[in-house]
Amino acid sequence: MNKLTSSLALIGLLSISALANDHNKYFTKSKSEHSFSKQINTLNDDALDIAILGKSFFRIPWVEAPSATTARDGLGPLFNANACISCHPNNGIGGLFTKSGEIARSNIIKVGITNNGSQKHQEMISKMGFIPDPVYGGQISINGVFGVPFEARPEVKFETSEFTFPDGEKITMHKPLVKLKDLQYGELTTNASLSFRKAPALVGLGLLEMISDKDILANEDINDKNGDGISGKANIVYSPYQDKYKVGRYTYKASAPTVLHQVAGAANNDMSLTSPIFPNDNCTDAQKECLEAPKGRSSDKFDLPIERVKAIAFYLKTLKTPIPTQTDEFMEGKEIFDKIGCVSCHKDNFTTENGIKIAPYSDMLLHDMGEDLSDGRVEFKAGSREWRTSPLWGIGLYGKVLGKDPRYLHDGRATSLSEAILWHGGEAEKAKDTYVNLSKEKRDKLLKFLGEL
Repeated sequence: MNKLTSSLALIGLLSISALANDHNKYFTKSKSEHSFSKQINTLNDDALDIAILGKSFFRIPWVEAPSATTARDGLGPLFNANACISCHPNNGIGGLFTKSGEIARSNIIKVGITNNGSQKHQEMISKMGFIPDPVYGGQISINGVFGVPFEARPEVKFETSEFTFPDGEKITMHKPLVKLKDLQYGELTTNASLSFRKAPALVGLGLLEMISDKDILANEDINDKNGDGISGKANIVYSPYQDKYKVGRYTYKASAPTVLHQVAGAANNDMSLTSPIFPNDNCTDAQKECLEAPKGRSSDKFDLPIERVKAIAFYLKTLKTPIPTQTDEFMEGKEIFDKIGCVSCHKDNFTTENGIKIAPYSDMLLHDMGEDLSDGRVEFKAGSREWRTSPLWGIGLYGKVLGKDPRYLHDGRATSLSEAILWHGGEAEKAKDTYVNLSKEKRDKLLKFLGEL
């Protein structure tokens, strides 16, 4: 057993609870561009070595095969970006556009087709969570290695409208119109849905994994028995690594049960890196050049052996989580947030399995957010209108970390937090309407509170 493998076994990669000797070491009050990149400082030497290794694989670009670099030559054949950091600058959210006005590579387009009820489709939903397009698969790749045509180019335009509050304040609303151009492998299936998504911020991942399934499931109210109009449910997803079904926690539709799963899934979908969790390149049977492309020359049969996937996951799980300074002004805004019902889904009162009190402002459950936010895509138990409650911790730092004005919601349609609230519908309709009818002073206090998270 080499040092890497023994160190991974020693520190227990599927949990960081053993490292939680000091509650305060998990959090930071930093307000800088590096607020999402600070490592917790209770790591012993072995653990720190693993975190540094994981950070290197997260940040350093991959290259296509064949190459003199055998440790990082598995890129592609089809891919979107060549490094994790390309989509998550400073571990934050991705930007929507480049300086030249093109769609940034930190945005991807997920593809899914309608379930026809066949046994094949049912099995796909059961194990993959969705039904891929037979030619383009489950995600569009905008790049290909030498000799392999890319799949397509995304095109996103925004249809604007104006919303007026009762007191006369106006907000411009942005509805995305998504399509593909330059399709290289023919047309998509007729009923294919396109879900445009930007890279999320990598905030508090380790702490979220330390919430027990029991505590997440305790907040379910699938049939709205209490009559409050909110009927959250957990997404139950298949873990190929553990070969069983688990409570989903990560991604916009909670389709990944662990950070390990999410890391391996992103590596496979975005860079076509294989691992024991996702062992195949992201080629479909219809993509001959992709199937015949050279493979990486790693001594392992996978581009990312499991020890490296675990190292990346460990690096991300042992990053500090920003917390706000709870001033009187902050607490005034939080009181409004609670009173209008936002806290019903954006819960702030979890305790991890090892006793750390956290305020992620999420219940980790799926909620129907209304037709305006429907993307037509099913992921395991998540319907097309259902989304995981996005954690809000760190949201006030998105712009600082990104280095420019951030955009919000899964597809980046909202140019402000106020617009993001106005897009809420479905189970959040009542809270949104209450927000709309607040005085301008109270709306501003609420937005100031969010900006401090």
